[in-house]
Amino acid sequence: MPAINFKKQFAEKIRTGEKIQTIRLLRKNPIKIGDTLHLYTGMRTRWCEKILEAKCESIAEIEISDMIRIGGFGLKYQEALEFAKDDGFETLKEFWDFFKQHYRLPFKGVVITWRS
Repeated sequence: MPAINFKKQFAEKIRTGEKIQTIRLLRKNPIKIGDTLHLYTGMRTRWCEKILEAKCESIAEIEISDMIRIGGFGLKYQEALEFAKDDGFETLKEFWDFFKQHYRLPFKGVVITWRS
């Protein structure tokens, strides 16, 4: 029963199904396909709110540097735009700006996709 915390700005997009994935560092106890994910905002605060429960549908290695690579394959522009939208962003620029502000590049981790 893995719990995943999100910034409040993503909560509504998760609820509506606009955001169906998250990019994370590798965990000590990795999430597995089929796990029930408990998605929250404000975890470990008094404003903690459960967004929803969802089944983990897929997990893939991701590398983000000058481009997005999933499973070792670089995404073309249109694929990268769809990826950014699935991650809750309207544009690729929004995705890059957010990612550069919150993480160091190059980034290596996993992309976790769910269905509710």
